[in-house]
Amino acid sequence: MKTYKILFLFLFISIFTFAQNAKRDFKSANFEQENQFKVEVSDGVYFINFYNPKIVETTFYPKGEVKKYDSHAVVLKPTSTQIKIDKNINEIIYKSDGISVKIQKSPFQISYYYKDKLVTSEKQGYFKSKHIPMDLVKGNIVVDKTEKIEFNLTEDEVLFGGGARALGMDRRGYRLPLYNRAQYGYETYAELMNFTIPLVISSKKYMIHFDNAPIGYLDLDSKKDNSLTYETISGRKTYQVIVGDSWEDLIDNYTDLTGKQPLPPRWTLGNFSSRFGYHSQKETEETIAKFQEENIQVDAVILDLYWFGKTVQGTMGNLEVDTDSFPDMKGMISNLKDKGVKTVLITEPFVLSNSKKWKEADQKQILAKDSVGNSAKYDFYFGNTGIVDIYKKEGEEWFWNIYKEIYDLGAKGFWGDLGEPEVLPSWVTFNETQKADEIHNIYGHDWARLIFEGYQKEFPNERPFILMRAGSSGSQRFGMIPWSGDVNRSWGGLQSQPEIALQMGMQGLGYMHSDLGGFAGANLDDNLYTRWLQYGVFQPIYRPHAQEDVASEPVFRNEKTKKLAKKAIELRYKMLPYNYNLAFENNQKGTPLMRPIFFEEDDANL
Repeated sequence: MKTYKILFLFLFISIFTFAQNAKRDFKSANFEQENQFKVEVSDGVYFINFYNPKIVETTFYPKGEVKKYDSHAVVLKPTSTQIKIDKNINEIIYKSDGISVKIQKSPFQISYYYKDKLVTSEKQGYFKSKHIPMDLVKGNIVVDKTEKIEFNLTEDEVLFGGGARALGMDRRGYRLPLYNRAQYGYETYAELMNFTIPLVISSKKYMIHFDNAPIGYLDLDSKKDNSLTYETISGRKTYQVIVGDSWEDLIDNYTDLTGKQPLPPRWTLGNFSSRFGYHSQKETEETIAKFQEENIQVDAVILDLYWFGKTVQGTMGNLEVDTDSFPDMKGMISNLKDKGVKTVLITEPFVLSNSKKWKEADQKQILAKDSVGNSAKYDFYFGNTGIVDIYKKEGEEWFWNIYKEIYDLGAKGFWGDLGEPEVLPSWVTFNETQKADEIHNIYGHDWARLIFEGYQKEFPNERPFILMRAGSSGSQRFGMIPWSGDVNRSWGGLQSQPEIALQMGMQGLGYMHSDLGGFAGANLDDNLYTRWLQYGVFQPIYRPHAQEDVASEPVFRNEKTKKLAKKAIELRYKMLPYNYNLAFENNQKGTPLMRPIFFEEDDANL
């Protein structure tokens, strides 16, 4: 019996020690300023700060490191929170009316409690170790070491988050790259897509948001040792722990922290006419006339890249009307408006070196730079290109002036494509000092901010429509309407769409939707198309869109398919008051328009 007791004690001590950073020694703890608690340890300093009783932020500064960057995500200002400190010989408890933070002195550990129940705890907390590259991003994330923050998990937690992926709802067991990248033609499985978000949501109704922009990884217990690890190449060692009394309360708190989605214009919830793409004014007008002839309601038409050039390659960056194809763009947009149809135009952040705007962009120094200070140029599918430096005041102003010109044509919405960015070598530099890998994941986020803030300043009484393929945590506050990228036109492509929309709604981006009917490939399957459009009635945005080999618009399908699509679209419009109310709920509380069943029936089995 004695042997068993000794063995049990050994195992207990081993497990207990493994769950903390034994090398980190506690030194002191005191208030640095109101609401901010400073904890000094042997290898650095922690700052712990309550935003309110349900949100607490912890930042670690290793020895010798000073504050680097501001948050891209957080907009909430800390409110006056009643704080109580309990101390004894081995621990300090920093308490609010909600979350309590327990600092164990030896072995050092930080744990978070809510209503006296353990929420989560640091395992090793912050540490730095060898970078283990993943094949998926081997050429994209290239460093010798990564900085990590590690937490403990319980055996039974289900984990959501990490952005847009096709993995199944429970994402535990994966190591996920945080490197926004398009996945052309994906179907039932995609580990990496356009939106990667450093946010983990637990079935225990808490979130951990790793508040840092640079690229890295999110490891959701891939080693099966009950560990959650955030990895990054550089930047802030900051995270927020957010709790909620219900799923709705949890998301309300998270979107208080990172911003609420503005209410979109009502026509956003109607039917779109869209494809890749309308080649001319004549084709655009004839398509809308066909909708009206078939008595199928349509609220907006989206023009892809042919509005500024006749070819896919070699014209990106022109960003002005190709008057051969669209001889009277302003007149066309005005006439469509009279018919109740808004016009949305595509833009990209890339300016090709042979485009009409290259010389101007290069001379005005509004493009990101190479290592010797010239406008950075590199090749990708669309041509030899530079990218607009939206982090430089001159670049931001130049790009916004392009949008003002488009707005003056009468356009009522902007489409921002390829904002991952599609291709961005790590050697490119923004605003003199920021490396590409530091801003890669937030380029689309800040691009949306540029447009949104432009509207606030110059068109404050108008609600913007900003369709974007990439973003980050907090992008919803800029009115971003995200979509799930270039999904395959197949049953497999359709299968992954509810998961992506539900996951992104839980992460604050409540308008995530898919190209109805599927985008990639020339698959003519009327049954698939019908089912996808029927599903679309119940996703936040109703936007059929596809490569033009097979028509994306219902008016060009066979009679049976057209009839069923019309019925679905009519149901969509009958649901407009309901959907507009959901949009208002989202604006007020962050509640997603599409919600998992466990939001309504709070049962662990679900």
